[in-house]
Amino acid sequence: MGAGSYQTNSPPTSPPQMPNRWDAMEYDEKLARFRQAHLNPFNKEIGPRQHEQRASEETSEVASEEALPELPPGEPEFCCTERVMDLGLSEDHFSRPVGLFLASDIQQLRQAIEECKQVILELPEHSEKQKDAVVRLIHLRLKLQELKDPNEDEPNIRVLLEHRFYKEKSKSVKQTCDKCNTIIWGLIQTWYTCTGCYYRCHSKCLNLISKPCVRSKVSHQAEYELNICPETGLDSQDYRCAECRAPISLRGVPSEARQCDYTGQYYCSHCHWNDLAVIPARVVHNWDFEPRKVSRCSMRYLALMVSRPVLRLREINPLLFNYVEELVEIRLRQDILLMKPYFITCKEAMEARLLLQLQDRQHFVENDEMYSIQDLLDAHTGRLGCSLTETHTLFAKHIKLDCERCQAKGFVCELCREGDVLFPFDSHTSVCTECSAVFHRDCYYDNSTTCPKCARLTLRKQSLFQEPGPDVDA
Repeated sequence: MGAGSYQTNSPPTSPPQMPNRWDAMEYDEKLARFRQAHLNPFNKEIGPRQHEQRASEETSEVASEEALPELPPGEPEFCCTERVMDLGLSEDHFSRPVGLFLASDIQQLRQAIEECKQVILELPEHSEKQKDAVVRLIHLRLKLQELKDPNEDEPNIRVLLEHRFYKEKSKSVKQTCDKCNTIIWGLIQTWYTCTGCYYRCHSKCLNLISKPCVRSKVSHQAEYELNICPETGLDSQDYRCAECRAPISLRGVPSEARQCDYTGQYYCSHCHWNDLAVIPARVVHNWDFEPRKVSRCSMRYLALMVSRPVLRLREINPLLFNYVEELVEIRLRQDILLMKPYFITCKEAMEARLLLQLQDRQHFVENDEMYSIQDLLDAHTGRLGCSLTETHTLFAKHIKLDCERCQAKGFVCELCREGDVLFPFDSHTSVCTECSAVFHRDCYYDNSTTCPKCARLTLRKQSLFQEPGPDVDA
């Protein structure tokens, strides 16, 4: 050999083996599956030249995959990430109309709901596809509720611990369950409302309720706690919630102790939501209308009692009328009570239903002693004074001007026998407590003698007893 020549020791090469018939069939099948998987109708349109170029690239990639030997374990395997992501994101899994469901029975709907939940978890958060998936999940659940067996439906009425629960049909999501303190999803959850105390809860929470209906307490024992925040301490409650008996403490471990300003007791955060309400004891003693924090049970009780006339204000705090100017205007109800006999005996007044002007405060035409918290609230804001003034003017106009029958029932002052016709509700008159005769106020207090009408009635009674009949003398 020459100096420029050299010789290498290389293993002998064997001619490439041609694939047999089975390998060729397997190759064609893999190529067809590969092309079908990469065919995405949502991809952008491409030109014919680019299509041919992509097809040739795919064919060459498949051929190279068949020809190349297996990679060592340490080497990464080649994969087309871009196309795989394209395939997953470009397909529209939720392109069907909202009302179209492939599932026809309950079992299929439940399976579809589970699959939809899994899809929601896999999709990117706050993406449009995730929002569409949530909408589809809601409709699937509504469809499942419609297809349920009638035997599984919740009853429309449930009676429990004197509560009378009615199933609500509202789809609002603004309500909160009074038992578990979570939002009621009206679209997919069944919930009930007590018609007595307006207690709201999920259907699943009905059997967990331990507090009876507050309406029963209002019906049997309608009275207020008139001691201001009668606190007895956590030790008297054994450091437990006054309603559900859950462990509580002022340090918040295991649950925060919240005091109700109405009962003075302590409650847990599930039974005390820091609701605000006007405390009756602070109103009648201090004329204080500032709302304070109360428990849920106290709030419902005060809401049901707000219009009930159960307060005898003159007995509880008689000095209040001397120091509160707003209560002076309420004395017009005494005049309205004196007008009532005129309306009861007047046909025109009964046809006009004048007494219904006070249908919201019916106790105003029954007595002048009882008050409700709503009366005191309206007196504090000035609404009650304006309302009573208008009603008093309307009633007086009917009696003194519009109706001749009512005018004929007026009085003439028997002490001076002068002036116009008098009525017991006039501001310048006085009424005899014995015979209900009406006089001018000045005449009545200036005259030290007895009432002329009372004297006349006394003489008539004496004459009846002193003059026996002729049969008695015989």
